[in-house]
Amino acid sequence: MSGAPGSTVDVLREALAYADSWLAYRVWKLRAPGAQVAVWFDGKVQFSKAYGLSNLDTGEPLTTSHLFRVASHSKTFTATAVMQLLEAGKLRLDDAVGSWVPALTGAGSPLAEGTVRELLSHSSGAIRDGVDSTYWSHGRPFPGEGELLELAIREGAVRQPEAAFKYSNIGFSLLGLIVGKAAGSTYNEYTRAAIIETLGLQNTGPELDEARLPEFAGNHSGLSSWTERQVVPHVDTRAMAAATGFYSTAEDMVVFASAHFFGDTRLISDRSKNEMQRPVWTGQSPEAPQDGYGYGTSIRHYDGHRMVGHAGGYPGHITRTMWDPNEGLAISVLTNAVDGPAEELAAGVLKILDKARDVPPALPLDSGLVNSAAIPPPAAPEKEIDLATFSGRFAAFWGVTDVFVLGGKLFASSPVGPSPVVQPSELAVVDENTLRVMDGSPYGSLGEFFRYERDTDGKVVSLFTGGMKAWPIEDYRARGRVL
Repeated sequence: MSGAPGSTVDVLREALAYADSWLAYRVWKLRAPGAQVAVWFDGKVQFSKAYGLSNLDTGEPLTTSHLFRVASHSKTFTATAVMQLLEAGKLRLDDAVGSWVPALTGAGSPLAEGTVRELLSHSSGAIRDGVDSTYWSHGRPFPGEGELLELAIREGAVRQPEAAFKYSNIGFSLLGLIVGKAAGSTYNEYTRAAIIETLGLQNTGPELDEARLPEFAGNHSGLSSWTERQVVPHVDTRAMAAATGFYSTAEDMVVFASAHFFGDTRLISDRSKNEMQRPVWTGQSPEAPQDGYGYGTSIRHYDGHRMVGHAGGYPGHITRTMWDPNEGLAISVLTNAVDGPAEELAAGVLKILDKARDVPPALPLDSGLVNSAAIPPPAAPEKEIDLATFSGRFAAFWGVTDVFVLGGKLFASSPVGPSPVVQPSELAVVDENTLRVMDGSPYGSLGEFFRYERDTDGKVVSLFTGGMKAWPIEDYRARGRVL
């Protein structure tokens, strides 16, 4: 990805301004307590913002340094550790689980005959969490090592290995024991030294750090089963750290993701990355049969864009990180509620960036060419006008309209739906107070005008779209009435 003027990098940086605006609106619209978002491309963190509150009880604002429990992101850290130990010759993917966890062999558990590879790809048939997994709702503590082994022996495998994809937190917890033994230490010690310290991650750890508890974003319940959110405590995940214990920030998570781009040698080789990021299983979702799961990584497609990563669900935090290992793009969204919209927000940011890249170059206004809607472009304004002077969010009784710049052009779209810029209207400048709708939905106002009203300082005070009057959203809310 080149950083030369007018390059893709410039287009993406420009698009982040609208991504910021859209994220702020979506967090408010969905009544999420808060969200922390980071984006990496062109070799560094390009965007890092926090929205909303850390804790609804105290009213503390969320910041980019608040810590989140990233839960099943831990599986990607664990898979990375396994691949490091593989490269060091300290274990093999086809090692029997029982050779590393002899208690399983001694008890005759079928899991003992499974392999490290099967645990990594959720192919072992192991039970997901156990018959009594109320530790996920603070009904009891997460299991320690002894209880984990008892659970694996007592309940063990419930499907034949390699028969089907079967997600298992118990399987990845066993991998934590294997990593510790192969490394000659413990899982937590090894991942701190070999991954966290190697990357210089200051706000990441494999388990709850009691000394930093005031830095953690509050955990909030959801709204699907209760009328208002409640704050719930953080707990240690104990022997299940390899499956769900990690904490981090969005910034640290995109740095971690960047180490999984091809060509980066800080953690593992490209050969190991190919192993991790190639789907072993596909077809888990009828709606997206091409999506799949590799070694501690999920592979998702968004309008043809292939993204690798993982999601996480901890009691009170929902998180999502994804990256394109070839392009060098990573997005992480961390939310602090059990129904947090992390996936929607991450996918929305990607859609905005992809849309910006897809915008065709602007044609000269005197070229005589027309767009796909066959609307002649207006004559060029007498003087050059900064497109940013038209940007903003405008609200009225019937909804909200965003005007924004992508790919050097003006567009209008509504942020109300779950996916941004689905069918935006392209706008052309007529004069300093007028835009013409050049393209977009045929149900919209094609060929018609956006007319701005400004005060003596040039500040926008209202906007007419499709004949209806709208106001800057903060002004509309301050009016105290909807009509």
